[in-house]
Amino acid sequence: MEIAVLIPCYNEEQTIGKVIQDFRKELPFSKIYVYDNNSKDKTVKVALENGAIVKHEYRQGKGSVVRSMFMDIEADFYIMVDGDDTYPAEYVHRLIEPLKENKADMVIGDRLSNGTYANENKRNLHGFGNDLVKNMINFLYKSNVKDIMTGYRAFNKFFVKSFPVMSPGFEIETELTIHTLDKRFSLKEVQIDYRDRPEGSESKLNTLRDGYKVLKTILMLFKEFKPLFFFNIWSALLLILGLLVGAPVIIEYIYTSFVTKLPSAVLAVGFVLLSIISFTCGLILDTVVANYRKQYELELHRIKQEVGIKV
Repeated sequence: MEIAVLIPCYNEEQTIGKVIQDFRKELPFSKIYVYDNNSKDKTVKVALENGAIVKHEYRQGKGSVVRSMFMDIEADFYIMVDGDDTYPAEYVHRLIEPLKENKADMVIGDRLSNGTYANENKRNLHGFGNDLVKNMINFLYKSNVKDIMTGYRAFNKFFVKSFPVMSPGFEIETELTIHTLDKRFSLKEVQIDYRDRPEGSESKLNTLRDGYKVLKTILMLFKEFKPLFFFNIWSALLLILGLLVGAPVIIEYIYTSFVTKLPSAVLAVGFVLLSIISFTCGLILDTVVANYRKQYELELHRIKQEVGIKV
C-alpha cells in the first residue's frame, strides 16, 4: 500500500520543515511531495533538506498545483495538506482509515465542528465566508457537509484519477466538494483540530478577492451541474418582472379596451419572452447534463478497471 502526502507550497520556508517532519513521523513509509508554486523564499531548500520530493508548478494558483499533483503522482492513497502547519499530522490516520475500509472516496478534515477554527482563526470574515459557502452548497445538494473549504483531505486513487481539475486557485476546495456530491462519490468527514499560523507566517488567502472567486465558482458549477434549477430561477424572476410591469397594462385594457402604456406593454412582453427562453435553455442543458452523467458513469467503470479496483 503506497501513500503519497501532497503539500502545495508558496513561500512556506518557516513551516514546511516541521510539516514534513510531522508527517514523516506519522507515515514513515509514505512519499512526501512538496509542489513549489514559484516561492520567492527558501521553501524549496528547506523541503529538500528535510527529505521531501520537490516538484515545481510554474502556473500560479493552488488549483494548478493540485492539477499537476493528481496527474503526476501514482499511489494507492493520497493525503493533501497545506504547508502552513495549521493541520496536525497526527489526525492523518483518522483520514486514511475510511479509505482503507472502502467507506469513502474522499475524506474531509473538519476544522469547524469542534470550534478550534473559530478559536484560532484571527482573520475577519473568514468564519462568515465559510458558513456562507457551506450553506449554499448544502442547500443546492441537500447535503450536510460541515467544512467545505478545509485544506486537509484524503483521497483514494479512484477519485484522484477521475477528478477533472478546472479551478486555478483557492476555489479548488469548493470544486472538490461539489464534484464529490454531484458525482455521488462516497464522502466522509473526520473532526480535526486547527491551529492558526505561527507568528511571522502570512496567509496567501485574500478574504474578499478569493471569497469572490469561490462564490463565482459555486455559481459556475451550479449552472453546469444543475442547469434546469439554475435557469428556472432566472425564468421565474423574469416572469415575475414581466407580470409586475404588465399588470397595469392588462388592468387598463380590461377597463378601457385600450392600451396607452405601450412601452410598459413591450417591456412586459420582453420579460416574458426572456423567461420562456431561459426555461427552454434549462430544459435543453438538463438533457445534455443527463447524457454527460451517463457517459461519466461509464468512464468511471473504465477508470476503476484501469487503476486496479474491483467494480
